Amino acid sequence: MVLLHVVDLDLDLAALRPLGPFFALRTRPVGPGDPVRPLPTLARAYWDAPGSGAPDVHGDPLSFRVRKVTRALRAPEDRIGASVAQQGLAARLWSVTLGCAVLYGSIPEPDPGLLLWDPDATAPDDLWLTEVRARPGDAATVAAAVLDGHLEPLCAALRARHPVAPGLLRGNSASALAGAARQLDLWARTNGRPDVAARARTLTAELFTHPLLADTGTLTGTAFRRRSCCLYYRVPGGGICGDCCFTRPPRSSPRAPSG
Repeated sequence: MVLLHVVDLDLDLAALRPLGPFFALRTRPVGPGDPVRPLPTLARAYWDAPGSGAPDVHGDPLSFRVRKVTRALRAPEDRIGASVAQQGLAARLWSVTLGCAVLYGSIPEPDPGLLLWDPDATAPDDLWLTEVRARPGDAATVAAAVLDGHLEPLCAALRARHPVAPGLLRGNSASALAGAARQLDLWARTNGRPDVAARARTLTAELFTHPLLADTGTLTGTAFRRRSCCLYYRVPGGGICGDCCFTRPPRSSPRAPSG
């Protein structure tokens, strides 16, 4: 169990900013004249049925995002864009939540209905939390918030639209968590915060015992070797990631291991 020193969440979540763009989160309330007001919530992205609207920011924001990523990568298949898009959003959600849990000892209420998302933005995904409500920062709460509240419905929505293996998506979620932990650990050690580094490692290890993450790969400290592949090697000019199950890109394989 992680013992955390709890600090009140500030409205701006200012402690996250020095950690980099994957951790920073805009949190000001949205007013009538605010340009982000028309953006969809993540709840819309997860639970709107595929084909219920045009694949644009408002009609089907998830399909819009996948197509945008697929085109940007010049990927030969939409499922590659779906995999990369899911991992990018997972990295943002883990970074914000893990960062808050470690630095504040609590996390902002991550209700998908409170998070606005710009599917047309560049990486990292642009998220805007419209209301800051504190919740405990323990592993069980963090796992329920990110895995149950976001990544499981996100994966279900993607699989309803694209032939992406569930094991691949779980591997992406695990890889994103490990990446967030490595960045947090690096920042903590660089800035003389061994307490933060220790909390990040311990909390991450606890999270990896969750049934949705436990069989995705091997975590050693913040180093991770996954049992699946995100398909990035199939992108023109792409290769394998540092935590990939492959040691070199397969020469020709229509399907990568799903984990």
